[in-house]
Amino acid sequence: MAYANAQALLEAIQPATGGTEIYDPATGELVGRVAQKTGEDLDAAVASAKAAQPGWDKLGHEERKRLLNAAADNIEANAEALAELLSREQGKPLNGPNARFEVGGAASWLRAATAYEVEPEVVVDDGETYAAKHYRALGVVGAIGPWNWPMMISIWQLAPSLRMGNTVVMKPSEYTPLSVLALVHILNEVLPADVLQIVAGGREVGEKLSGHPDIAKIMFTGSTRTGKAIIRSSADTVKRLTMELGGNDAGIVLEDADPKAIAQDLFWGAFINTGQTCAALKRLYVPESIYDEVCTELTAVAKAMPMGIGLDENNVLGPLQNKAQYDIVADLVADAVNSGATVLLGANPDDQAPGYFYPTTLISDIAPDNRLVTEEQFGPALPIIKVKNSEEAVELANSLDVGLGASVWSSDREKALEVAAQIESGTVWINSHGTIDPRVPFGGAKQSGYGLEFGLDGLKALAQPQIIKG
Repeated sequence: MAYANAQALLEAIQPATGGTEIYDPATGELVGRVAQKTGEDLDAAVASAKAAQPGWDKLGHEERKRLLNAAADNIEANAEALAELLSREQGKPLNGPNARFEVGGAASWLRAATAYEVEPEVVVDDGETYAAKHYRALGVVGAIGPWNWPMMISIWQLAPSLRMGNTVVMKPSEYTPLSVLALVHILNEVLPADVLQIVAGGREVGEKLSGHPDIAKIMFTGSTRTGKAIIRSSADTVKRLTMELGGNDAGIVLEDADPKAIAQDLFWGAFINTGQTCAALKRLYVPESIYDEVCTELTAVAKAMPMGIGLDENNVLGPLQNKAQYDIVADLVADAVNSGATVLLGANPDDQAPGYFYPTTLISDIAPDNRLVTEEQFGPALPIIKVKNSEEAVELANSLDVGLGASVWSSDREKALEVAAQIESGTVWINSHGTIDPRVPFGGAKQSGYGLEFGLDGLKALAQPQIIKG
């Protein structure tokens, strides 16, 4: 079914009366209401998903692929209504790499889950011994999503799970439940009953999901702190886990880079989704020889990017999604300013204006151990740290206990590859940052989590390897 607009879609998913009110972070206006579920509701959803799983698995890969592609068609048929709702609830603008981009990515990643064949792998066949590795469904997967990319990351979790014959129970963020409820509603217009469940609730629901005896695996995207709590609560049932945790990604500019040529890509590497991205560039290391020029060019790009209400087609940057995140960004920037760092742009929020808007902020001449550098700000503020050379930059980049992504910026590809190999992170991009691809595995190092998503590796991570020998 195609919904004419976000309001029509809301009417299909929100309770007739009551529920928790969700407000637009850009305007403070009411977006809609969500029925808050309990631990008992979660038990019922898990039971239904468990009962539906054998039948879903028996459909086989080809039929599941057909249904997932049909579900992607339904996302595309409702793309504008989904994007409008997402913009109003999350705050991100419709244009730029934001709401419409996210909805398109949700459809693309859903299709990507159908693009690979998962065949048995012969391990030994020497005439005397034959052994093959098969990939079997795990059962019911629990998916716990974040508020920054609520639709697309939900797809990253549910698409490979469903493709491999599992059923799914989702728990969306309390900040952005409407977007995920709408997405699941659109998918469930195509999928068989009960294979995809959603339970919108608070901490009680999340804690029960991560320890539920009938959940075989948890997929989680969010903070390292919450990830550690999930790991602890999942231990008694020895659940499989894919954990995509905090980032604080480093970018390293080499002396041969062209500051003007890289400035636009540096900006979007850092400020995509107004900086609210786990794999955004959050600390930039630049050599003394081109430091001032990089600062100048990056500031020029940043000044030209309009920030405002997401439904205004002119804007490409929006508000912070919630007050708690706004306060974190404001505190870290204030700490940097008070330390004597230089404000190149921003750092002057209007506390009287509606919405959680924090201005695009660039900070230079900052100490490498300043909190704005060492703590993940998750917002529109980028510290630019001066270094002597790439050796110092690599040492500083590796000094933190996180390692989701990193980037190297250079006109010399071989030199860039040499530096990239020294960085402790799950992904290193060359002359870009955060450019994920559904064909390319993605996962973190150190305390940024473990397990791979995307591509064939991502599908296999949602299955139980079984060796058959004989």
